[in-house]
Amino acid sequence: VQLQASGGGLVQAGGSLRLSCAASGRTFRNAAMGWFRQAPGKEREFVAAVSSVLSTYYADSVKGRFTISRDNAKNTLYLQMNSLKPEDTAVYYCVTHFSYLPGGNPAYWGQGTLVTVSS
Repeated sequence: VQLQASGGGLVQAGGSLRLSCAASGRTFRNAAMGWFRQAPGKEREFVAAVSSVLSTYYADSVKGRFTISRDNAKNTLYLQMNSLKPEDTAVYYCVTHFSYLPGGNPAYWGQGTLVTVSS
């Protein structure tokens, strides 16, 4: 199983970024997929998830600003991030195969992509 995240970068507060995660190695159609993030000096935290039947879950801190989606035909996960804040600065990890939703013990993790939001 491989998860390749991309789309991170430097953006000003109030701006937008779209993260992508290409999954390979097995079929992900029947698995929930999601995003975690880890800010400098902090623990990893759940950001968002989308189930196999397209139910979505968000952390309170990103609700209304971030949108998670998936394209099963392309085995790709997305995270549209709008109205970004400096506190969104973190390494964002693509994950899959949760033990429970939302946010429970993903079995597979990607390598992470850095998002930096300047004030």
